[in-house]
Amino acid sequence: MSKKIVQIPLGSQHISLLEPVKFKFSCENEKIIDVDSDVGFVHRGIERACTTKFKYDKIAYVVARVCGLCAITHSLTYTMSAESLLEGEVSMKAKYLRVLMVELDRIHSHMLCLSHVSENAGYEALFMQIMGDREPIMNLQEKISGNRVQFDYIDIGGVNRDISLSVEDDIKVSLKELRGKIEDLINEFENNYTLSLRFKGIGALSLKEAQEFNALGPIARAAGLVTDVRSESNDLPYSEIGFKIVTSSGGDIYARNMVRLHEILNSITMCENIVSGIPEGEIKTKFKGKPNGEALFRLEAPRGELMYYVKGSSKPMLDRLRIKTPTFASIPAFVEIFKGQEYANAPAILASFDPCMSCTAK
Repeated sequence: MSKKIVQIPLGSQHISLLEPVKFKFSCENEKIIDVDSDVGFVHRGIERACTTKFKYDKIAYVVARVCGLCAITHSLTYTMSAESLLEGEVSMKAKYLRVLMVELDRIHSHMLCLSHVSENAGYEALFMQIMGDREPIMNLQEKISGNRVQFDYIDIGGVNRDISLSVEDDIKVSLKELRGKIEDLINEFENNYTLSLRFKGIGALSLKEAQEFNALGPIARAAGLVTDVRSESNDLPYSEIGFKIVTSSGGDIYARNMVRLHEILNSITMCENIVSGIPEGEIKTKFKGKPNGEALFRLEAPRGELMYYVKGSSKPMLDRLRIKTPTFASIPAFVEIFKGQEYANAPAILASFDPCMSCTAK
């Protein structure tokens, strides 16, 4: 008797994937035996616009629109790429403030992912609770930058706004309260079978597979791959503020959940250390010249390595801008993880990926 293979689409309009990407599963009964992906549903032409419509010193504000979840990381990665082709030095105070915003962004992005993981496990109330606990972080980013989502905060030479003593106090209070809530959440994820423990072994990626398929960010670290651009950074003060790489060995949904939860705690620690030890100095210094030459710069976005390539020839407009986003680079790993899994677990696996197709469809 021949086996019956059923083709099942997931995305681009699906309760578990409201993003412009499509996975097509080939299923034998309830098991996924093959996967095809298509990430070409949307193309916004941002790279082209940055070389034809906007001068180099305005591009940080344009690329912040690539994604609402990691806007600050996009603008910072571009800005530091451009700064490497100009004459000037960013103050240490500006570097601290830049990292503060990047790590607050990581906190709220990871919390959004965990809320979706909870929702896919059937915990609607926990989804609402995590989203509610995320709000104070969003409020802090608005107090620091003036904006709630697209933070037009990073500029060539530094940042656009300083923080007041009252905002520093708000940051300390909010982070202290959040730490307790995240510790409670860790306890819930470690001990609740329906929410988390039943996902042990589901959607697993081995260390070897993580290396072969170029996995990035929490997906890679959950498989035991020790990779984090922050550990390599000499341009930002991560070595001074308590950064630690968080890894696990399971490579499954459970491990990815735990990596994100512990990364939130580490980001809280770094933000507290920043606020307690911000150096004196100017928030912005003037850079001279126009970008001349080529530069490649990487930062660790919430989903992994974000890379910007910039090429200029001493003109107001760049010759080339290229953006490599972590979700796009992780698609091969996504596809591999699905194979051999039960179709019923596909939504939970997908939520644990924390895909950002807004970044991918740039």
